[in-house]
Formats: sequence, C-alpha cells, structure tokens
Amino acid sequence: MIRHLVLFKLNEGVERDDPRVVKGVEAFRALDGKIPEIRFWELGWNISDRPIAYDFAINSGFEDAEALRRYVEHPEHQAGVALWKEFATWVIADYAY
Repeated sequence: MIRHLVLFKLNEGVERDDPRVVKGVEAFRALDGKIPEIRFWELGWNISDRPIAYDFAINSGFEDAEALRRYVEHPEHQAGVALWKEFATWVIADYAY
C-alpha cells in the first residue's frame, strides 16, 4: 500500500471561509467514491495553533504506485488541484506501508 499525504498552506490573506477555499475543499471531499483507485480517504482542517503547522491535510491510501499515478492523473483530481493552485501551496509525501 502507498500512503499519500498532502499538507496545504493557505496563501497570505486567504481564510477558510473564502468561497474559493470552500469550493476547493468540496472538490477534494467529493473524490472519495469517484476515483476507484482510492482505498482510504480522509481530509480535514488543522487544529494546531503551532506556527509551523499547515492549514489543511489529505491522508489517502492506494494499492500501489500505479494506482497512485492513475489517481494523480484523474481529471477529477486535476480539477481540484487547479482550484487549490489559486489560493494555496502544498507539500506531499508518498510512502509504502
């Protein structure tokens, strides 16, 4: 199995209730069940007040690297990525478990 972690940092001046952010969260929330390669899917807002913390996280699981690749290339995923590019930056970690 491959774990795919994504941590998002909202750009300066962008808040959680910004309509773009709300739409971006909804787009990623809707991926569970739409993309067959997803084996595990959870996402949520950070609750830590530490200054190094990111704002939003996606924790997901895939059968193997090929399934992860198909997910990354899927049009529904790419549509969500396009939304998030407007208001956030992110880091990714993928690892076998």
